[in-house]
Amino acid sequence: MPKRPVHLLLVPLLLLSTSCTGSQTTATPGAAGKGDLLFPRLGNGGYDITHYRLALDYTPNTHRLRGTARITARATRALSSFHLDLAGLHVRETTVNGRPARATRDGTELILTPAAALPEGRTFTTTVVYDGKPKTLKDPDGSREGWLRTADGAVGLGEPTGSMTWFPGNNHPSDKATYDITVTVPRGYAAVSNGELTRRDTRHGRTTHHWRTRDPMATYLATVAIGRFDIHTTTAHGLPQYVAVDPDEADASRDVPARIAKITAWERRTFGPYPFASTGAIVDRLPDLGYALETQTKPYFAAAPDELLIVHELAHQWFGNSVTPRTWKDMWLNEGFATYAEWLWTEKHHGRTAQQTFDAFYDGTDDESKGIWSFPPAAPPSPGHVSDPPVYGRGAMALHQLRRTVGDPAFFRILRTWLRDHRHGNADTRQLIALSERLSGKDLDKLFTTWLYTKAKPPRP
Repeated sequence: MPKRPVHLLLVPLLLLSTSCTGSQTTATPGAAGKGDLLFPRLGNGGYDITHYRLALDYTPNTHRLRGTARITARATRALSSFHLDLAGLHVRETTVNGRPARATRDGTELILTPAAALPEGRTFTTTVVYDGKPKTLKDPDGSREGWLRTADGAVGLGEPTGSMTWFPGNNHPSDKATYDITVTVPRGYAAVSNGELTRRDTRHGRTTHHWRTRDPMATYLATVAIGRFDIHTTTAHGLPQYVAVDPDEADASRDVPARIAKITAWERRTFGPYPFASTGAIVDRLPDLGYALETQTKPYFAAAPDELLIVHELAHQWFGNSVTPRTWKDMWLNEGFATYAEWLWTEKHHGRTAQQTFDAFYDGTDDESKGIWSFPPAAPPSPGHVSDPPVYGRGAMALHQLRRTVGDPAFFRILRTWLRDHRHGNADTRQLIALSERLSGKDLDKLFTTWLYTKAKPPRP
């Protein structure tokens, strides 16, 4: 696709002096993509974002979004230019450190050339002013994400690529940041996002909601849901709890706040301290969506959820949201753990042991066991398979085999140590294997090779 200039600014090639040696370092363009095995064009190289400040204004009737993104980042090498991910929308103005920056577009890449090159280690601020009608994307597996219209508003969902449809950023799970998200909507509408509500006021017929996320969050976990929600604000076990419910789902969702409080308390006892400053949920009315999403602090449900779905999405607050995979091929670290949380909940509260669930998956008699032997869970073959049954069911089976092999005391010590050591960070399968072997004192290479990396169905344990 040809590049379309947005801001014209001549920028000379600059040589940057290093602070200690006096030698010269040439600034070079940042990479267009993180080199992710499954999504090589997602994310960008050369910098690390520490904070997003998003000011959004949306009118459901016109489906028009206006936004200003103020992004604070640190250059990890000397940069003559750098990329942000942005799909669609019209870029009106771009600055870096308060000075106009030249901007060009190449597909979903927004390429910014600052007036002065950025030295390695320098913290810099980028501002992007944009507007337009945000897009809905179709994933490789056929599902929809991005900016989705609902009967009374819209929602932004981002796994794995959709966040770039409503704000520019470094759209890869390896670059986590804190957020301030301010959303202005017509009076009578509510705007719900991640974190805690710090301000809400109405002026000139429009209401502004300011949500703050103080703990690091991957871009795919960010959300904004706009509609005529009823918001139930309570405190459960010392945590602020926000539950936003579409009025059409109110009757079916009466038990959701109590269930969230009960399940969060059990998961805290099982996995360790809750990793964020608030909890809750968004229960919307989008019946054709086909999935729920573990958006940070407030999982998104397209309709009133049942108990196990709440267990699953809340478990992600630990597994996936606090401890986030370094790359998308390790998606099983999210979904295998959240699925196994369902097995543990059922074992504790409904009498069916995790071993019985494992056996039903192995025999193919469980409703969710279809397709679990299609590929090894730690090696999805393509982007379209990153959320397929092996990642969920066989991932949970691998964890159950780990539990059987090392015993309950070591197994739950592994889980809690994993969550403590990588809290608010990124991790990968190799690190989980090393931790499991260290804490159990066992050689677990054969177990993990068999259950995570071998395609064939293993012999019955």
